[in-house]
This record gives sequence, C-alpha cells and structure tokens, in this order.
Amino acid sequence: MLQNIRVVLVNTSHPGNIGGAARAMKNMGLSRLVLVDPVDFPSGDAVARASGATDILDAAQVVGTLEEALVGCSLVLGTSARDRRIPWPLLDPRECGVASCEQAAQGGEVALVFGREYAGLTNEELQRCQFHVHIPSDPQFSSLNLAAAVQVLAYEVRMAWLAAQDRPTKVAKQETTAMLDMQPVTADELESFYAHLELSLVEIGFLDPAKPRHLMSRLRRLYGRSGISKLEMNILRGILTETVKAARGEHHRQGKSDV
Repeated sequence: MLQNIRVVLVNTSHPGNIGGAARAMKNMGLSRLVLVDPVDFPSGDAVARASGATDILDAAQVVGTLEEALVGCSLVLGTSARDRRIPWPLLDPRECGVASCEQAAQGGEVALVFGREYAGLTNEELQRCQFHVHIPSDPQFSSLNLAAAVQVLAYEVRMAWLAAQDRPTKVAKQETTAMLDMQPVTADELESFYAHLELSLVEIGFLDPAKPRHLMSRLRRLYGRSGISKLEMNILRGILTETVKAARGEHHRQGKSDV
C-alpha cells in the first residue's frame, strides 16, 4: 500500500531539506520521492541530512514539471499554509493520511505535494490537487520547515496504514526487566530470600533468635501469598543488603571515600 504513495517536492531551494524529507519518509515507511526542478541536487548536504536514508535519495525521480511528477496519480493532495481564498476541498493531516491509504489500498497512485520553502505552492499548482492539506500550526508561528511538514503528513499516513492493517500503534518494549517482572520466583529462590531476610533482621536487631515469636512464620505467610516476581525479589534482596550495610555504618565510610 505504501509503495503507491509518492512525496513530491516542488522547486526545493535547500538540498538539506531534501535530505531531511527523505529521512522523514524512511522513518514512516515511505520510499518514493519525486523532485520537481530542484535548485541543487544531487548534493552532499542532502546526503548529510538524510542520515541513512540515502537509498531514497538515490532512487529519487527528478522531473522538470509538476505535471510529470503527477503522471499516473488518481489522488493528489497539496499542502497549503496560506488562505488562498480558493473554495477548494480542505483536509487536515489526519484526514489526509486516511484518504491516502484508502486510495492506495484500492491500487491508486497518491501524491503528497509540497511547495517551495519561501512561498509554498502557487495557486496554479494548488489547482492541480484534488484536495488541499493544511497543518493547523500556531497562527503566531505557522511556517513549518519543509522536512517537518513532510514528517507530519508521513506520520499520519503511517498511522492510517497501521490502522488499516489492524496493527498496533503502541509497541511494548521487550526489556530484560520487563521479562523478569512477568516471571514468578521459584520455591528455592523464595527459600534463599527467607534465609537472607532472617539474617538481615537479626543483624539489625529486629529479630531475636532466642525469642523469634513466630515472626518468620508470619513473614513467610505474608510473602507467600504476594505472588512475588523475579524482579520484585531482586528489589527485596537489594533492600536487605543495603539495610544491613547501613546498620553496619558502611554507607558512611563509602560516602567519605567518594568525596
């Protein structure tokens, strides 16, 4: 689906913006870049700003006119930052993403058209687009960098694509600590903890071995019904270790040696 969506940059002045746009595209899974009469391309600045998305720059199609860039497209969406007083269908970025993916899913070719850094698209160019897309930025500072504008629309395209594919938009991090937090402790690990706990309580003077008063039995019952995970066990063991160190005054000595 995403292969049917092309990003068209018209008469781009700064090659760095072309590289930034390529990077934004690759972040979101878009790969087709069309450049209409760029002022400076190819360029080392474009490669530097692409930050690894040079494959998109290498495959970019360079044409002389917008008409050439739109050949084969059944849906053309042009970005417009200004009120042109033209009664044209207007979409926000989210609607743009949905419309693009719906058209692409039907096999249609889609073009997301971005204008010049200093002036955007001309009225004539905008009239070649079925829809205009306006990014609702703060009116007090509404001008977006070209690559930033590409990033916004590319992101919305990806979100719409993920929804259409019934894929999650929130991916849980598979970290070691997260895995430990899901694994319950074993019986032998629990016994090792109880031994550590008893020694620590004796060390700090909370438990008198001569008069235990069923303290460890009660603590076993408490922890036994808690469903302790491996991560939680590591935390508890760490607390016991540091508590004993503090009781021995080792923290004070360590603190002085660090100064």
